[in-house]
This record gives sequence, C-alpha cells and structure tokens, in this order.
Amino acid sequence: MNTRHLCLAAATAAALALGGCATRPTNAQIGTGVGAVAGGVVGNALFGNTLGTVGGAAAGALIGNEVGKNNDRPQRQRGY
Repeated sequence: MNTRHLCLAAATAAALALGGCATRPTNAQIGTGVGAVAGGVVGNALFGNTLGTVGGAAAGALIGNEVGKNNDRPQRQRGY
C-alpha cells in the first residue's frame, strides 16, 4: 500500500510540473526557483541543519523573486 501512495504522489507531482510548463516562465518565476536552490545550499553550508536549509531557501526565493520582477519590468529609455 505504501508503494502505491508513493507512485500516486510521483504521478501527481509530474502532472503538476508538466502543466506548469504550458507557458514560458517569467523572470520572477525563474528567479524564485534559482534563488530557492541557491539559498538552500548556502543555508545548509552555513548552518548544517534542516532549519538552516529551509530558511536559506525561503530567503533565496524572496530575493530571487524580487530580482526577477525587476528584470520583468520594461526598461525605460534613458535620454542623455
């Protein structure tokens, strides 16, 4: 029964992941993902525990999202 639940969870996750690829991701979405991974790695390296990894991933996701949103905005023309 446990294997059945694991297969069902994996199939559901795969369906959701593929559904998320229906459109091109924004820079904010890419930044969130990259920031979460990088933050998790740094948090784990600095603190060496689960709380550090999760905290680093959360902080990295927030920072990556803000950087990505900034890159999604149209750039104003500078008139010098």
